[in-house]
Amino acid sequence: MFKIKKKTGKPKPVILYNIIEDYSEFDAPGNVTVCAMTHTEDLPAHAKVLSESYDIPLETMTTLLIEGGVYVYPKVDGVLTRGLFACRIDPTGEAPKQTWALDLMQFAEAEQLAQARGMTLEEVAALVFHWTLPEELRTKLEQKNLGIDYRTLDRAVAKGGDIKYIDFRKDWSPHFKRLCIMPDGRLVETGGLEEFALLHGITSAQAKTLVQQGGTLEVNGELLACQIVNGQPAVARFSAHNYEEAKKLAAAKRVHLMDALSEVAYDDPVMMRSLTRKGLSGD
Repeated sequence: MFKIKKKTGKPKPVILYNIIEDYSEFDAPGNVTVCAMTHTEDLPAHAKVLSESYDIPLETMTTLLIEGGVYVYPKVDGVLTRGLFACRIDPTGEAPKQTWALDLMQFAEAEQLAQARGMTLEEVAALVFHWTLPEELRTKLEQKNLGIDYRTLDRAVAKGGDIKYIDFRKDWSPHFKRLCIMPDGRLVETGGLEEFALLHGITSAQAKTLVQQGGTLEVNGELLACQIVNGQPAVARFSAHNYEEAKKLAAAKRVHLMDALSEVAYDDPVMMRSLTRKGLSGD
């Protein structure tokens, strides 16, 4: 008699990327994570995740991924607070589709360059973005499939063939696991703002503000602190005791609370245990 496997009813998780290279330690604004896919693009899923990540209407994002182009963020109360999002599609099909974002400074440079050279914003957006990238990455982008030796790739990745698209990302999304140091020394991974907010018992709005702007947030007597390092959020949660110690230290030494928190963390063998182990493991 054959056993019939019951369907779990759980949808398979969407896989947007099967090649990821981290350049986030490079100086901003060239600090990016290169996220590439060798399999055929799942357009609805790709558009949905990028739409949520970049706060761009889904219909607009879908059009960008199909046709290419740029999306300039609208002004907020008459002030431009964000730059632009770009999708570049090679009409010959030889180069993979690429998406990236320009910050305000890069956007201003792109606008000036467009006027000076009589070029389109889409053209100069690509120039400005690529100028800022690490030299190693610029060199790889000139090579087919980032110069990757497919013999070294996992078979499931290599069998997809050439890279279909590359997203140059900096955001905190469900597809990137970020670590948070907990008061008991654990390093807890979260993917996306919703999961991060759920872990700490805060609202999504609070989570978004914290990881985008940095700073501190009191949570049930403890303190959640975030520093933006090279454009990337580094998060730690401090116990009520360590929070009080940091406040005393900040007052005594007349230093910023964030500096005091860092000193307290380094002096706490429990919080440092996981970081030391992580450093030794090379993760």
